[in-house]
Amino acid sequence: MSRMSLPFRQVDVFSPVPTGGNPVAVVHDADGLTDDQMAAFARWTNLSETTFLLTPTDGGRAGGADYRVRIWTPGGELPFAGHPTLGTAHAWLEAGGEPSGQGVVQECGVGLVRLRRDGITEGQRLAFAAPPLLRSGPVDDAHVVQIARALRIDVSDVVRSAWVDNGPGWVAVQLRDAGAVLALEPDLVAMGDLRLGVVGEYGVGVVGEHRAGGSGSEEPAVEVRAFVPSIGVGEDPVTGSLNAGIGQWLGGDVLPSSYVASQGTALGRTGRVHVEKLPDGEVWVGGDTVTTIVGQVSF
Repeated sequence: MSRMSLPFRQVDVFSPVPTGGNPVAVVHDADGLTDDQMAAFARWTNLSETTFLLTPTDGGRAGGADYRVRIWTPGGELPFAGHPTLGTAHAWLEAGGEPSGQGVVQECGVGLVRLRRDGITEGQRLAFAAPPLLRSGPVDDAHVVQIARALRIDVSDVVRSAWVDNGPGWVAVQLRDAGAVLALEPDLVAMGDLRLGVVGEYGVGVVGEHRAGGSGSEEPAVEVRAFVPSIGVGEDPVTGSLNAGIGQWLGGDVLPSSYVASQGTALGRTGRVHVEKLPDGEVWVGGDTVTTIVGQVSF
């Protein structure tokens, strides 16, 4: 049986240093792959997400998408995810992709997503415009009880909660501070089908070393953790879509309109997510990206 060999990159996202952020596997020129092949490869990489670069459905006409991407977890396909969006754009640009307009436009399950870029060198920072929330608003009492049980905390420890779903299905809770977030030892079985994000602000009483890696405007304002056992990922190291939803929910109100989120600390990572909420409400989520592996993959 003949095999297909395709270009492959693994990109670390939300860190300028390889192995500091969240890796995404990117397969180029993947139009000839079947759903079963994509799903099997995503299970095999066992990363939070694996992406496949495809020809856009509009044929790449001016004003449309520069490329199309399908995003898979070990447990199935997602219509959108943040760190795969940045990592895939980095891989596409590094492989010689030329945007048809001023910025990069990605086609995925939620439609078109715009990206900004500063260059195509290693360590570049890319940012995406967060897609609209598909589900927002308050969380019912039954879900809050389930969330508290899954996090092994009291319901009274939840400062506020909201649905912040921009595709993956996120529900988020804020705890009293970053220390409470870092101290969590969740019950992933009790989490069930929830795709749960947790955020807490840094402040007085939070151990200083957790904030290492930045100063001034680069210093993290919050610590974020993401738990998604239902798709085969117990804890995601650094999560663009969740941080986008949190920015849409709390940015410019509870949190500043521009801030840095730390994520991955509990897993030994040093992820930094740059969140900016514009006066019109649009949220941009950015992070550094760096290629760690380049090669070929056989199917």
